[in-house]
Amino acid sequence: MRFLVDECCGPVVAKWLREQGHDARRVADISPGLDDADVLELAHAEDRILITNDKGFGARVFEKGAPHSGVILLRLADERPPVAVRVLSGVLEQLGAEIHGRFVVATERRVRPGRGKPEP
Repeated sequence: MRFLVDECCGPVVAKWLREQGHDARRVADISPGLDDADVLELAHAEDRILITNDKGFGARVFEKGAPHSGVILLRLADERPPVAVRVLSGVLEQLGAEIHGRFVVATERRVRPGRGKPEP
C-alpha cells in the first residue's frame, strides 16, 4: 500500500512501513511545515493513505468534505514510536486493503473503521 506519514508521526513509522514492503513517504522529507489542507491534498493526489495523530484531519474530512484516499488517525495516550508501530500493525492486520478510502481511528485498545470510499 501507499502511505503518507504526517510530520507528527515521526520517521520510525515510515521506516517500519517501508520494512513491511509498503511505499511510504514522509511529509517532513517532502515539504516540512506543510499545512494540513495541503497535506491531505498531497496524499489524495498521490493516492496515499495519510497516517497522522492530528485530529484536525477529521474536521477537514467530515465537516468540510475534503476528498481523501484514506486516513489513519492514531489517537494514542502514549505516542512513542514503538506504540504507534504496534497499533498501526494491528490496523493493517485487521483491515488490510480495506483501509483505502476510509477514515480509520485507532487507539491502543480499538480500531474504528469509518466511512467508506470518498466521493470522486
